[in-house]
Parts: sequence; structure tokens; C-alpha cells
Amino acid sequence: MRALVTGAAGFVGQWLCAALVSRGWTVFGTRLAGDMPAGRLAPAERDAVHWLDCDVTHAAALHAALEASTPDAVFHLAGIAFVPAATADPAGTLEVNVVAAARLLADIGARRRAGSLDPVVLVVGSGEQYGRHDDGEQPLPESAEQRPLNPYAASKAAQEVVALAAHRSTGVRVIVTRSFNHSGVGQSDRFLIPALVRRVHELRGSAHPAVLAMGNTSTVRDFLHVGDVVDAYIALAERGAPGEAYNVASGTGVAVDTVARRVLALMDVDANLEVDPALVRPVEVPMLVGDARKVRAATGWAPRFSLDTIIEDVIRAAPL
Repeated sequence: MRALVTGAAGFVGQWLCAALVSRGWTVFGTRLAGDMPAGRLAPAERDAVHWLDCDVTHAAALHAALEASTPDAVFHLAGIAFVPAATADPAGTLEVNVVAAARLLADIGARRRAGSLDPVVLVVGSGEQYGRHDDGEQPLPESAEQRPLNPYAASKAAQEVVALAAHRSTGVRVIVTRSFNHSGVGQSDRFLIPALVRRVHELRGSAHPAVLAMGNTSTVRDFLHVGDVVDAYIALAERGAPGEAYNVASGTGVAVDTVARRVLALMDVDANLEVDPALVRPVEVPMLVGDARKVRAATGWAPRFSLDTIIEDVIRAAPL
């Protein structure tokens, strides 16, 4: 089997490439101008990937990547993934997250009509697409209304509309995910768990009582290990139904302050939690937990790793 992974040099992309290589896939991965940040890939895994320099906002580059890879499956991961970055540049985020997906799917649709290519295309979205729902509605099934509250969430909702429209109009075998929070080795410390690990390390040796600065501590999120997430993506590419959306989630909500306390405990640091207004997002979803029964029924997938395992992995890998 041949796979094209867009955004392959990113956090999740590296984990996905490693998982595909370990399963015997021939993997082509796109990256920006030779970019290869440190992350999940060991040297042998990195060498096993056929790297393609590709800016997904350029139609010619996407066309060339499809020509080079002739994939059985496309995993479209490339995009703006950090909510504050998307909020700072909504137009740029739409270009990367929506227009690029539309170009990719149009090219695949044309090849399908010509009889030259018919891959499964997994388009990765976000649980953020659901926006704010009452606690009693959680965990949210795929039938829940999408109410995006920020440019990132809106771009992912729009990407999904475009992707499913391509399936209906051209028959491209599109499967979309709404992926909830995930973390692990290689994730930027702009994101919650790596950021907490870095801040807690910086507190070591501080005068007591130490203070761990946080954003909103009461929000509740659904956390997965990135290894479980890429297993779900591969399972969906192999056994998911085209034209369908699937939550990739644990089904369990954890308050952010609980995550912080687990980081403190696992790093053996004593500190009080305090809200830093500079870290509070102006628009926040209080609770976001996904119902994963659909993906489990379709593929047999289930998460294997606990929240503590995620945190422990990040701690061990942190450049402390």
C-alpha cells in the first residue's frame, strides 16, 4: 500500500509516518522546503519516508505530490493547528485549511474521473468544530450541531463541508475526522501538556510556595495519546465508510487543572495553580468531550494509553 501524508514533518505527521512504515506501507510525505523538525521519527524511519517538498497552498505542488506518490490512501494533515495562530490570521488559515483541501480534492476527483487514481482520502478535522454545548450533552456524538467559536474551528468546519461535498459530487472516497485534543512526544510547547511540563521544570528550585501560571483552569477536555490517534487514522483509512465523519476521542473529559496537578505530581514539584490573564483565551469552550462509539463500531479501534502515559512520555522527552 502507498500513502501520501501531507504535513508529514509536523507533530502528528511524523507519528503517522512512523506507524505506516512499521506496517509496511510505502510512505510519501510532504514538507515545506526541506523542513524536518525534531520529533517522533528515528533516523531509520525518517530515511524510509519519500520526502516531497510541497507548499499545499500551491496547486502545482499538490499535483506534483500526487504524481510522484500515486497513493492508495491520502492522509491530509497539513494545516494551521494552533488556535491563537489561526485567530491572528483568519484569512491565511482559511487558505491553508480550506482552500488547500479543496485543491487537493479537485485534483484527486479529476484523476478519478480519468481512471488514473482512486485513493481513500482522510481529511483531519477537530473537535473544536462543535463549539459550546451544555455539559449534559457531553460526550458529543457526530450528530451534534457544529457551532465553531474561533477561526480555527470555523476553518475546520468549512474544510469538512468542502471534503464531503467532493465525495458527493465526484465520488472521491473521503472520510473526515473530528479529532479531539491529543499530545505526545514532539508536540510544540505552545500546546497544553508540553507547556505545563516546561513550566513545571522551570519551577524546580523556586522559593515555596511556587506558583504554576495557567490559563482557564476549569475547562474540560478529552485527551488522547497521539499514538492512539494515528492508529485511528489508519484504521479509518482501511475500514471507515466514505462520506462519513468520525469523532476520534476517548469519551472521557478531564479538567485542565487536573492535568496540571498530574504533571506536578509526576514531576514531584509542589506548586499552587494561579490563573494568568495573559494565558486565558478570549473565547473558550468550557467543555469538549467526544463520543467515540461510531469509530469503534466501524473499525474496532480503542485508545490504549492513559493520560498519565501521555504526560510521562512528554516528561521523558522534554529537553530539560
